[in-house]
Amino acid sequence: MAQGAHDRIVGEVAAWDGVATGSGRFGSTQFLVGRRELGHLHGDALLDVPLPRTLQAELLASGRVETHEWVPDSGWSSRRLTTDADVVDAIAILRLQWERASGSAARRDDEPSEAEIALG
Repeated sequence: MAQGAHDRIVGEVAAWDGVATGSGRFGSTQFLVGRRELGHLHGDALLDVPLPRTLQAELLASGRVETHEWVPDSGWSSRRLTTDADVVDAIAILRLQWERASGSAARRDDEPSEAEIALG
């Protein structure tokens, strides 16, 4: 586990335009843009992110994420946080999520994106 990973990631991601943090399920920390969840952290150990299938397949193939343990067919993926490099990559993955969410900021908050529809 990367000591201080949670605080490092929250400090970075919460500073991005439009990102709010909050308490999520199972003691996690959520990152939200409007109503869209970018992902959530489980302490210093794990980042979970909802991904569109094509991006999920790409990140799985490159070894940057793994299939979510509890909901493997959902589009959710996980990134373990064991090294400083993992923390840096987790921030990069959340940045991809933020860029996707920010690109659709003109859309109404209550209108689901294609990725959200695909994730069910």
